[in-house]
Amino acid sequence: MQYLIADCFFQKFNVHTVCAACGVVGLALGFVAGRLSKRGGGAAARRPKAPARVTGMGDGSCVEIYVGNLSYDMTEAQMRKEFERYGAVKSARIISNRFNNKSKGYGFIEMPNRPEAEAAIKALHDKDIYGRKLRVNEAKNKSHD
Repeated sequence: MQYLIADCFFQKFNVHTVCAACGVVGLALGFVAGRLSKRGGGAAARRPKAPARVTGMGDGSCVEIYVGNLSYDMTEAQMRKEFERYGAVKSARIISNRFNNKSKGYGFIEMPNRPEAEAAIKALHDKDIYGRKLRVNEAKNKSHD
């Protein structure tokens, strides 16, 4: 009797159809399980959070500066050059759209010396560069808690 039912089943559906259906069901179950784990029910929720990013040489001496209202034509090298007038610049980066790689109009500068960074902030805030008044201040850490 068991063989008769199984034989009838396989005559109605071939092996490829059954395997394809199992694959779709497995994919759906995996997706749902993944979504549930991201909402706090699974192992992903128990992972410890990454420590806050510390800039500099480990002593927190590096000052990160936010530079907003940048011209969309400004490059990282040009932004670095503007800040190097006031002291050493560790890094300069302009944030860009990940899809079309165009500037979002803001960036960040890291300067290792606090007095030089403060002088740059004071001098460049509201300064007109490439037809736009810059907004320059010390970057604030994002808080996710």
